[in-house]
Amino acid sequence: MIFKENADRDMAIMNVAHAITSDLRKCLLQHEVASFAVPGGTTPGPIFDAMSSVEIDWARVHVMLTDERWVPEDHPRSNAGLVKARMLTGNAAAAKFIPFYREGLSAAEAAPQLSEALADKMPISVLLLGMGADMHTASLFPGAPGTEAAMARDAPLLCAVTPADQPEPRITFSAAALDGAMDKHLVIFGEDKRAAFEKAQSLPPADAPISAVISGGIVHWAA
Repeated sequence: MIFKENADRDMAIMNVAHAITSDLRKCLLQHEVASFAVPGGTTPGPIFDAMSSVEIDWARVHVMLTDERWVPEDHPRSNAGLVKARMLTGNAAAAKFIPFYREGLSAAEAAPQLSEALADKMPISVLLLGMGADMHTASLFPGAPGTEAAMARDAPLLCAVTPADQPEPRITFSAAALDGAMDKHLVIFGEDKRAAFEKAQSLPPADAPISAVISGGIVHWAA
């Protein structure tokens, strides 16, 4: 694992965008397509903005989410809505987006279907992660119903999780699927997140899910 400090958040955003697009280009030189898994939340939006105008062969990039709140795309809390609004614009509009939400199905019902549908797109080529102050990543929340199963080595690709302090169920890539990504980038901002990340290194994965998925990756931090 490599820990990179940036002078400020603007510099971190530009450096992460450059690193990810470089990884995608490298993957496309060796493979017909590249899969790119991204989080929701507030941190990745500016990174998406910076990436959307970059000139790469976006038509060969399959964009998917690391996790999704189980709401329709037009819901204000939809991660898919964020990705479409902030990333799949400009040059990146040519990318293929793979949504998770399935109308009429619960997250638990959809998880097996999605796991089967995404099997031929594994491993993830390039992975972008965020982390909460509680050391969760994607929707692997410590102690949440479903997280223990999603952290198991033999977990399916997609798992349903129901965090008690969140307004809706979630679906998330399992820890094994995330950790198996070829290139991994974690972006954290602020002293509190840095302290949480450092603490995670000495905790079991059940208490700090981020520690189960970042081996061999790059951590990008700015105050």
